[in-house]
Amino acid sequence: MKRRHILQASLSLPAGAAAATAMADFPWRDASAAQLAQAQREGRATALGLTQAYLARIGALDRAGPQLRSVIELNPEAEAIAAALDAERAAGRVRGPLHGLPVLLKDNIATGDRMATTAGSIALAGVSAAKDAPLVERLRAEGAVILGKTNLSEWANFRGKASVSGWSSRGGQTRNPYALDRTPSGSSSGTGAALAANFAALGVGTETDGSITSPASVQGLVGMKPTLGLVSRRGVIPIAPSQDTAGPMCRSVADAALLLWALAGVDPGDAATKAQQGRFDRDALLQLPPQALRGARLGVATNLVEGHGRATVALFEASLQQLEAAGATLVREPLPQWPAMGAGELDVLLHEMAPAMAAYLAEFAPTAPFKTLADLLAFNRAHPETLALFGQEWFEASVATVAAGGLKAPGYRKALSNGRRAARALGIDALMRKHGLVAIVAPTTGPAGLIDPVKGDQDGTPSATTPAAVAGYPHVTVPMGQVQGLPVGLSFFGTAWSDARLLALAADYEQRSRLRRDPEFRASASAV
Repeated sequence: MKRRHILQASLSLPAGAAAATAMADFPWRDASAAQLAQAQREGRATALGLTQAYLARIGALDRAGPQLRSVIELNPEAEAIAAALDAERAAGRVRGPLHGLPVLLKDNIATGDRMATTAGSIALAGVSAAKDAPLVERLRAEGAVILGKTNLSEWANFRGKASVSGWSSRGGQTRNPYALDRTPSGSSSGTGAALAANFAALGVGTETDGSITSPASVQGLVGMKPTLGLVSRRGVIPIAPSQDTAGPMCRSVADAALLLWALAGVDPGDAATKAQQGRFDRDALLQLPPQALRGARLGVATNLVEGHGRATVALFEASLQQLEAAGATLVREPLPQWPAMGAGELDVLLHEMAPAMAAYLAEFAPTAPFKTLADLLAFNRAHPETLALFGQEWFEASVATVAAGGLKAPGYRKALSNGRRAARALGIDALMRKHGLVAIVAPTTGPAGLIDPVKGDQDGTPSATTPAAVAGYPHVTVPMGQVQGLPVGLSFFGTAWSDARLLALAADYEQRSRLRRDPEFRASASAV
């Protein structure tokens, strides 16, 4: 069969009776992290019981039924870890608010256990990381149960042109649980689909530009891209350290804030994290003030609304009315320097990927048969099945930058400086200073487009992800409704270290609007 026919055949599978039973009988559907923690305190649940319940649901809906393919590997030690945590609780030791809660991690986050860390590539299949990424160390210290790894757009959607979001050579095609023929978006597609489908209490994705916030938006989730340096970047298979960060993907703002609290902190091995000292109160994430919208001045980035479909714009206008009803003052004005922010972004990513990949492989995958991005490039050439749907033009271009000066190349330095200046001082900061704003709002992106294995990602829907991504500033998306059954998110973004404030604003909006709906695993949006 040709590649298009293979994928189309897999998309036509019915959900079946097992899926319907799993959806109806799952006892923890949409339970929050706080509710699961309380259930354990009161003896109504155990860490082992929660772990087994989520594993059963994954078996019924990810591996069978609609076959979302959102989980690329399950942790063979998950049940043993959960049982050990139950024993600790019985002995009077509770590590923290995540004690016994199952968490899914994107498969580009290193775990020093029996699971592989592959970024979705068969090149690294079977290669276990030498140690945990610092963010994983923090989760384990808080008592989280690492349930497994999620599928993603291979190499975090930065291998080649015309990529297919949600597809990897190791994990296959992840599907959007709201409409199985629609893209889950990239690159944290698996984390998005898994959390939307209630496969774990909490999920961690990563973002360079839109890879948390876009899949969260199209799959009805809260997604948070933190300020660069709030969460350690070490142990995350990289694209570009100047923009890469991990962050939470959850079903509520409160869960996202709790997870970010666990992830955040200084890592002596990541210089960027030192900047948070004296500038960020981590515990503020656990005490988001109510009615945060009252008296808040919000900028409406009108040029980030242009190009969206009529239905998305209608949802956005309705959300603006809700913000005003909550006491916010809206200032409608274009975001300055919008085109200039992303003008040199691709050059920055290409120059940074090759040296960052070599550093990751040396520290976290020393036993892998690859030491450089050039080695991975050669592997793909020798294994054409990895290139079945699209090529590796970005790998090739990144390798070429090494010989052209790498990170010392004047063109790279200029692109990095110009992009940051446009996004920060001349863009976000300028608009916020001018009007005394606490945040800027815009539609995150439009509803999910169709999966197209022939042409790749062709959706030209505008996106609000680039300003905060290039600036290294925080960005949170929260559900603002659905278009023909397909979720769409509302973005709040602002200046560095305003993460807790943005989450408070989003939480107030979320509680007033309550627009998230669970997916029903329809075959297509036309079935709505």
